[in-house]
Amino acid sequence: MSVQSGKSASVDFWCWDEVVRKTKSTVLVLESLRSEQQQISADLDLIANSKDADQHDILYAKEKASSLDSIIQKICKGLDDANVVILFCDYLQKVEAEKQKLRYQSRRLFQENSWLRDELAVAQEAHRKSELKIVQLEEEVKHLQFSSELRKYDSSEPVESSGLTDGEKNNDKTALDLGFPPDDKEEGDQYGMTQSQTVSMSQGVHNYEIPTRLRTLHNLVIQYASEGRYEVAVPLCKQALEDLERNSGRNHPDVATMLNILALVYRDQGKYREAATLLNDALTIREKTLGPEHPAVAATLNNLAVLYGKRGKYKEAEPLCKRALLIRENVLGQDHPDVAKQLNNLALLCQNQGKYEEVELYYQRALEIYIHDLGPDDPNASAYLKQGKYAEAEKLYKEVLTRAHEKEFGKISDTNKPIWMLAEERQSGQLTNANKDISETVQSMWSRISRLENPTVGTTLRNLVALYRRQGKFDAADIIDEYASYSRTSSVSEPHQKGPINVNPSRRL
Repeated sequence: MSVQSGKSASVDFWCWDEVVRKTKSTVLVLESLRSEQQQISADLDLIANSKDADQHDILYAKEKASSLDSIIQKICKGLDDANVVILFCDYLQKVEAEKQKLRYQSRRLFQENSWLRDELAVAQEAHRKSELKIVQLEEEVKHLQFSSELRKYDSSEPVESSGLTDGEKNNDKTALDLGFPPDDKEEGDQYGMTQSQTVSMSQGVHNYEIPTRLRTLHNLVIQYASEGRYEVAVPLCKQALEDLERNSGRNHPDVATMLNILALVYRDQGKYREAATLLNDALTIREKTLGPEHPAVAATLNNLAVLYGKRGKYKEAEPLCKRALLIRENVLGQDHPDVAKQLNNLALLCQNQGKYEEVELYYQRALEIYIHDLGPDDPNASAYLKQGKYAEAEKLYKEVLTRAHEKEFGKISDTNKPIWMLAEERQSGQLTNANKDISETVQSMWSRISRLENPTVGTTLRNLVALYRRQGKFDAADIIDEYASYSRTSSVSEPHQKGPINVNPSRRL
């Protein structure tokens, strides 16, 4: 089509050139004719104005002169028309040239538009893939956040109590995901129960013990999974599962344990649907073989709740978590630490559903259990901080530090103040010297406290520093942080002396 248009344009140009050429030739003829007529008209004017001419010649000259004037006017008009035609042809040629230029630009823009369309299609496909990737990553982030929230507040312990021996502590988290009961030597005090609780439980359920070969297989599978060698771990689990089903039958506790191991591997691969199916099968087997009130059933229920939480199915997870809570309350007692951990899990599930009144209730119950069972100095009291209740958390931290101070140095007075009081006095500007600091003697005594019994004081100090910084009390936080740094670096052989906390004006606060 472009070739035909080009040929048509060249033909048009040739036609216009021919018209212009002929018109210019005509103009030359007309100009020559006009000159001749003007010369004749001038001669006739001389004859008409001559005194010697005959009267007849004069009349003839005047008559012809008027006729020549009409002819000259027509010739001039023809010349004007010819000039207009020439100008019009020039204009048309320019228009045609501009048209060709625009046609070329249009063709180039069309090609560029086609290229841009291809680029846009590629960009849209990349954008679609990136959006899909973002959605997948958001889901993974939600799963990871939920998994993190379901951990107990003290990160030094797993969410569930596994009861494994020291040689298996590296696999505590995994073991508890599988719902393993304690070792043989702990059968008499299973899951921290009293003797009467153990007897009452054993009357209702079978006494089950994880075989050593399954523990060994479990550790091997976890090692492969941690190295990302799922192509080895999965067939190993499936082969072991087939052997157990062939030798012991489908409804056997060992089969349930193996199903748990395989579910754990699938969970690590992100195959939550397959893992949930296996855990449901394990739950059915454990309920049949161990009884519906067995701690292993509670552990499986909790693992299912965690798995549903990873998939965002909080409503489905909540009844499972509640049932696990009831089992643990019935078997372990309502004040057992494992019950508190289950309450924490249930509170987090309710929190994700916006059930804040129930969240408050479960957290408060868990906190009361922690304080009752472990004492008010236990770091698990930081549950308030997890809820953003800074005032309640601050009160608990101050009570811990005050109790530790009074236990070591005696009753609080104007000359015997705990570290948090000095820090808040500095924050409020009540200390007269801005460069005051805790004396080395006081640091030594507080370092002595931090080494007594448990690391509660150190943990509480760190939590209080973080809390002060959240509240904008940076001076108070700096004082406690400076003391905590000194306590960590001071030697064990420091002078152990009791006395009130003083402020040394020679050192900077």
